[in-house]
Amino acid sequence: MTTDLHGPLSAYAARLHATVGDRHHVASPLGAWLLLAVCATEPADTEPADTEPAAEDAAGEGPSADGPAAEDLAHALGTDLASAAEVARVLLDAPHPLVRSATALWHRAGRGDGGSAAWRAALPRTTDVGELPDQAGLDAWAREHTDGLIDTFPLKVSPNVVFALASALATRVSWATPFDVADAGALGAGSPWSRGLRRALRSPSHGHRCAIVSTERIGDVIVHAAPAQTTDGAGLVVLSVAADPQVPPSEVLAVAYDLSVGAADGAQPAGARSLFDLPLGETPLWTVREERVRTRARDGREERHNAVLPCWSARSEHDLTAPALGFAAASTTLAGMLHLRIENFDARQVAMARFGRYGFEAAAVTGMVGLVSLPPEGVARTAELRFGHPYAVVAVATDTRPDGVTGPWHGVPVFSAWVTEPEELPEADAADLRTGTGRGQG
Repeated sequence: MTTDLHGPLSAYAARLHATVGDRHHVASPLGAWLLLAVCATEPADTEPADTEPAAEDAAGEGPSADGPAAEDLAHALGTDLASAAEVARVLLDAPHPLVRSATALWHRAGRGDGGSAAWRAALPRTTDVGELPDQAGLDAWAREHTDGLIDTFPLKVSPNVVFALASALATRVSWATPFDVADAGALGAGSPWSRGLRRALRSPSHGHRCAIVSTERIGDVIVHAAPAQTTDGAGLVVLSVAADPQVPPSEVLAVAYDLSVGAADGAQPAGARSLFDLPLGETPLWTVREERVRTRARDGREERHNAVLPCWSARSEHDLTAPALGFAAASTTLAGMLHLRIENFDARQVAMARFGRYGFEAAAVTGMVGLVSLPPEGVARTAELRFGHPYAVVAVATDTRPDGVTGPWHGVPVFSAWVTEPEELPEADAADLRTGTGRGQG
């Protein structure tokens, strides 16, 4: 099945990134959205009429799917509660091979009743439900379900906490084809990053996808897509999108989410421009040059692209209490399900990401040559796309099964970032050029 999530998730991502602003950061709108969707779960069956209402000593009334909180939650999710809860169940109960995912619901012993059996049965099967751990237990849960990438739980447990709901998403991948290394000057003479770095990453001659794309929203953008190695047809594509430096970050991120729709299928982005429709020379985003070459292009005109990007990493913590993000409504809804009265709530997310030459760690070289007769002479245009100023990144899951069936994670954006702080290529990665070896990036 194909998960109908891209529209609601793109809208939610826009609100989440807007609360962060234009600073360097990474986030998982999907992680926050899934947490809200779990709160949208409704009991599978109606409680028997003679069941004593456990809410009498807590919230004063039972949970309702029709109250103001439910309406606010549906608005934040961008879809009705039943559909959101079903999407969460499908994704969490059919985990992606390269994206670790987990959710948990804990409540303090002796407070509320933990929710009805029918409601608990309707939660995703993989959601852990139990007694609220202490701080060390929450931190251990965060480490376990992020493969150690996140050390501590984003919230502290005080005596006032009566329940906690958590989600975790994590991925470690290797690029199917590692980046080459370029002098940072290739980021462009006008790039402040080119003056502060020594080395940058250059897309390899094969295996990555690059394009100059015309968009109605913000004009021309440059796009680079780096695919990760796949596992049983499941993978991850990391999409980088840069626009004119004057375009607001929120607009670039929105276009990046739009362009991520076809990224999982390896499709050429809608609006991709032919290099032969562009003038030769340099712009703030690219340089186009032309040369005589031997080519098998049908019309004798060949198009080539490469991209230059910096290494980067980010670690961010986000306050999710803004009304537009839906956690006030989610906490009220969940308190009703647990038959608890709450006076306040808190919601935060901590996220990290690292983008480097190898992605994770991989070292493989395979060589084969085939010698054929020279093709006829033609002309080639080459575009070098320069990610030399702040740009957007969206990591999109691919999920095509060996039998050709598309899985639920296919095309789902998992993480997104706004990159303003590039990093130097690690000396060990640059040393690989001299030694002929490969190393992974942890």
